Amino acid sequence: MKKIISVVLCALTLALPLCACSSDKGSEETSGKFVVGFDSEFPPMGFLADDGSYTGFDLELAEECANRMGKEFVAQPIAWDSKDQELASGNIDCIWNGFTISGREDQYTWTDAYMENDQVVVVRNDSGIASLEDLAGLTVVVQKDSSGLAALEENEALTASFGELIQVDTYLNAMMELESGSVDAIVMDEIVARYEIQTSGKDFTILDEAVASEEYGVGFLLGNEELRDEVQATLEEMAADGTLAQISDKWFGEDITLIGK
Repeated sequence: MKKIISVVLCALTLALPLCACSSDKGSEETSGKFVVGFDSEFPPMGFLADDGSYTGFDLELAEECANRMGKEFVAQPIAWDSKDQELASGNIDCIWNGFTISGREDQYTWTDAYMENDQVVVVRNDSGIASLEDLAGLTVVVQKDSSGLAALEENEALTASFGELIQVDTYLNAMMELESGSVDAIVMDEIVARYEIQTSGKDFTILDEAVASEEYGVGFLLGNEELRDEVQATLEEMAADGTLAQISDKWFGEDITLIGK
């Protein structure tokens, strides 16, 4: 009898991990949420609206995508320099927020590029700065762990010409620094710069010469091809039925998306 009980207990013990794994997997598959990580101070891609809700071009695309996939959309603001930890820990499913593919091709699993962008220099209108050469000896600000910073690291000669390069947490901080006169220029995404200048009425201008060109995509944890493929297929569907163009026109006055073109 003891031998029989021992065998039964052993069998149950071996079965428990299998049951647990099956339960965990089922929980993951039925969670039904699509959690998008984004910088909440990155208009017009993702930002906090006056009514306290999160909005923006990327967030609107992501929400439409989630709805079509039958998932609950969750906009999860993150510190931009902590995005990799957020993704690796499973706190977010993807990074969808003007996220530059260029230079990060092997670090994430990507959708196709859905938009083009430049890294540009923003200065005050009365600064007298007209070219990248004019930045020599001046104080330039850029967001931490951003594509702007990566572009400057690639352009060593330009960066070496600066008097000082300062890194800040958000581009809104950079705009305040520029407006106050404590810095001379910002290196940032053109799409964000144009939106901020247009909506804020700040006396800023963008230099004609760009620092770098790039493309935006949706970034997933390296190897998460299943969710990437689902999002990619949904974006292609949205392009085919005109939804991508419609959302782009709402935010930018024209269709500047790439998918399906």
